[in-house]
Parts: sequence; C-alpha cells; structure tokens
Amino acid sequence: MPSFKIENGPEIYYEDTGGSGVPIIFSHGLFMTLDMFGPQLEEFSKDHRCITWDERAHGKTVWEGDFTYYDSADDLIALADHLGIDKFIHFGFSQGGLLALRAAIRYPDRLIGLIQCSTHASGLSGDAVAAFKEKITKWADAGLTEETKDFLRWLILGEGVDEDFWMHYWSTMTAKQLNDATYALYDAEGVQDQLHSVKAPTLVIHGLSDVSTPLELAQYVGDHVPDSRGTVLIENGPHAINLSHAEQVNAAARMFVDEVTTEFNKDK
Repeated sequence: MPSFKIENGPEIYYEDTGGSGVPIIFSHGLFMTLDMFGPQLEEFSKDHRCITWDERAHGKTVWEGDFTYYDSADDLIALADHLGIDKFIHFGFSQGGLLALRAAIRYPDRLIGLIQCSTHASGLSGDAVAAFKEKITKWADAGLTEETKDFLRWLILGEGVDEDFWMHYWSTMTAKQLNDATYALYDAEGVQDQLHSVKAPTLVIHGLSDVSTPLELAQYVGDHVPDSRGTVLIENGPHAINLSHAEQVNAAARMFVDEVTTEFNKDK
C-alpha cells in the first residue's frame, strides 16, 4: 500500500492513478476517506493524474496526537513534494476545502486551481456547535448506535448515496480518531479575512439541501476570492453532493479543470 512518512509527522496513505496530465489532488471531508472520490476519479483519471489521500485521523493514515487544518495543509504540500508535483489542481470536499484554503494562503504558488465543494472559510459558531459536540461524544463513548447512524445520514450523506460502505467505515472509527479529528474542527478559526491571499482560480460547488454547510458560508468564498470562477448551486444536493449528484458535480468541475489546465499550459 503506498504511503510515506513525514519527518516528525504522520505516515500518509495515498493512491495515485499515474498519468501525464496536470495533477489533481483530492482531499476528503470529516469522517470520510479517500474512497469518497470514486465518481471523480472515473471522470478525471482519463486525462489527469489523480491523487487521493487519507488525512490525519482518517482511513489508513497513521498519526499521533491532535492537529490543526494548517498541519493538514502542510501534509497536502508534503504529499505533492513526495510525488514530485510542483503545481496542481485541488478538489476539496468539506474539511478538504478547509485545509485547501489554508494551503492556498500559505503556499499560494503551488495551486493552479481550487474546487471548493460543500465547504466554507469560517470557524464553528452558533447554537448547533454544542449539539454537534454532544453527538460526537456519544459516538466516541457508545460506538455507532442507530441514533448516530441517523445523525450521520442526515448530516453528510443525504438522499441518493449508497450508505453501506460508510456505515461500515464509521463503525470502525475509534474514540481517538473521533477526538483528534474533531479537535481540528473545533480549533479552526475562520480565514475569511485572508481570502484575498488566495491566488488560484476558485470554483465553488454547493448543494441547496446541504444541512452541514450553510449556503451563505459557501457563497462567501466565491464572492471574496480574487479569481472566482463562479458558484454552482445544485438543486436538492446534500452535503456529499459529489456522490449523490456526481454527474452534475463532475460536469461543473470538468469545465473548470479544462479552463485552468488550458491557462496553465499557455503560461508554461
């Protein structure tokens, strides 16, 4: 299984389709794994080198201790370095979009395009935070109960997603994984005031039935990055819109990827 060890850091598990096209790196959401990008790999591996990876506290990556999304941004760039990739397009879903913005701010010359799917630039706030923490604490303490399954089905999957794989994976997550993964979420402060530093062309894709990421937070990113390429809104799309509405997401992403790839090749 392909993995590499970051000095004084995690051992990152990743998968690489190979190929000579402009690389696209995909970063998954909270409580998910690299497996969530199957429909996107089917579309883009035909003409792009596609890399997926498991972030800290998820999947097959080995890590120790809590971490921040800036640590995850550093992991992303370390992965690109390990694979000999200088510049790349990034597809970030939810948490993957949070770390991507931090990478784009910290390493502005490495990314040639950002697809921000079901994500935002804010920190947690509001009355829902305490309820979310209570749900995750119950999961860590009692395992994947029917109540927790219903919560995750509502929060992430929505209608139109094959849930069997994810229910099995969630049943294997340990209290340590849950606690460390959510530490990064609870610790994250918003980066709205730094969006002006994002140089890469950016596309926002969001579902209008997403109960996890409010629409106005997703739109804020598209409205405030310097090189916005638009916000695509998908009717009835839940949080995991790249799975439930893969054809529509892929179509929007394909137009953007082709556009920024052409621009990149012209500038080489």
